[in-house]
Amino acid sequence: MSEQSPFDLPEGDPFGPHTLPYGVFSTAAEPAVRRLGVRHGRYVLDLSALPEPLRPAHAEVLAAPTLNPLLAAGRPVWTEVRAAVRAALTDPAHRPAVTPLLHPLDDVTLHLPFDVADYVDFYASEHHATNVGKIFRPNDAALPPNWKHLPIGYHGRAGTVVVSGTPVVRPNGQRKAPTDAAPTFGPSRRLDIEAEVGFVVGTPSTLHEPVALESFRDHVFGVCLVNDWSARDIQAWEYVPLGPFLGKSFATSVSAWITPLDAFDDARTAPPARDFPLLPYLDDTAAEPGGIDLRIEVQINGETVSRPPFASMYWTAAQQLTHMTVNGASLRTGDLYASGTVSGPGRDQLGCLLELTEGKGPFLQDGDEVTLTAWAPGPGGARIGLGEVTGRVLPAPAAP
Repeated sequence: MSEQSPFDLPEGDPFGPHTLPYGVFSTAAEPAVRRLGVRHGRYVLDLSALPEPLRPAHAEVLAAPTLNPLLAAGRPVWTEVRAAVRAALTDPAHRPAVTPLLHPLDDVTLHLPFDVADYVDFYASEHHATNVGKIFRPNDAALPPNWKHLPIGYHGRAGTVVVSGTPVVRPNGQRKAPTDAAPTFGPSRRLDIEAEVGFVVGTPSTLHEPVALESFRDHVFGVCLVNDWSARDIQAWEYVPLGPFLGKSFATSVSAWITPLDAFDDARTAPPARDFPLLPYLDDTAAEPGGIDLRIEVQINGETVSRPPFASMYWTAAQQLTHMTVNGASLRTGDLYASGTVSGPGRDQLGCLLELTEGKGPFLQDGDEVTLTAWAPGPGGARIGLGEVTGRVLPAPAAP
């Protein structure tokens, strides 16, 4: 029986010619050499080796060991490269030249696809924010008074963003339950996940010049899945009055694949109805639909525990980008910002264990493996895939 051609994808494969996500890989033959690649089914196309007739202009950005030069090149180049890659993979005339450049996915090592400049995490799901508010502040209003006026967020630690497959070491820190007389120090006992969607900035902006809603596509290159691991006991003790710090900064996992923003054109959807008019800089009533119909699945040790719907998010990625820069803060190539935990109204749509267990646990145990996957509807019934995010929990190191 002959081996199936890498160009003949199984029906419903979410990594077909309408998806074409970018990543960075190395081969067993040259483990120290990092190359830009595009995923096609279960294969990776080596972009750095495209022959002259198939190379787009500005091909030098494809020879880099990271996506950052391509990110910085801007939307016209993103469009040109994507069209050239699609032609290389779909035109039968190119198959003799392209076939030797396709590496089986199982034979390569995947790396963090871009150098992360800054990392910001938002809190954009009304369902998640309400559920968490009831758990953390049972005697107060679930949502703070500013929540429906602006996208709440915090600056995270870019240096601890890691690629899918990287083990996550249980963090040590201070913990204090409400019934404890004083804080104690040791491994987190309430290690949690947060199923999120990330947005990767390509084109930078100028200091003191806010980015308007309609400029979203000019700056955001692509989309990825994010697991913003959280130590709930450390977080609960430290977050008043300044918010998340050590309970979040120990690890944030991202996919090895960045799916271009343009791949989701058929999945754009209107966000939920707002309770009252927004301030003009956030008012998106006349803009293109800002939501994305992403269907996420959360598995722990191979068992599906939740299917959070990204279409339910109250704040959109465009509003988050605009709010992030409205004070004059500038964007840098490689900035990553995440949606915050994605949760829907249903019991089977909650994006973290804190919500799934109503704060009672159990939380993650050493050895547990968490995997996030997602897809969105594409043209003609196709599925648009996001690369998975997987991480296994390792025991905490010895306390200092």
